Amino acid sequence: MNPRLLDRYTNEILPSLAERLGRANRLSLPRLEKIVVNMGVGAAVGEKKYLEEALDALRLITGQQPIVTTARKSVAGFRLREGMNIGCKVTLRGHRMYEFLDRLISLALPRVRDFRGLNPNGFDGHGNYSLGLNEQLVFPELNPDKYTRTQGMNITMVTTTDSNDEARELLRGFGMPFQASGQDAAKN
Repeated sequence: MNPRLLDRYTNEILPSLAERLGRANRLSLPRLEKIVVNMGVGAAVGEKKYLEEALDALRLITGQQPIVTTARKSVAGFRLREGMNIGCKVTLRGHRMYEFLDRLISLALPRVRDFRGLNPNGFDGHGNYSLGLNEQLVFPELNPDKYTRTQGMNITMVTTTDSNDEARELLRGFGMPFQASGQDAAKN
């Protein structure tokens, strides 16, 4: 059974994008390629259990085994040596990607405290959108009694287009709650 957002993409979003962009070829239309979820755990330098908690939380949130990321450089001020484990990340594709995006839009983002919408200028110039969450407990899969330490995460959505405007239209079609100021969207 296909995820809800995948069906919505093929039945509603693709035809409306083809009409708006004036393209008949479906393969030239923007689509979501992958979602990368990254947790940087700087406190893991002093305490290894923080990294284990982050790995466990990311595994529950995404439904996939995360990989451990290591430091590329040594920084004496942070007591960081090259090769130390300082974070974890997951790359989601296919059905898991659409399921995660659905849970992010419909469950997690509405639970963010004082949420006023996502910044419409979070695009990188190549059609990829990044957002940050301050705590992982906005996902309902996590038990707040078990995960007492707040841990943030970065979420990057990679699209197949090089245009920020086309990627913004694609993500709006999925239901991403961007802030409604027209001046911010016109800047990019």
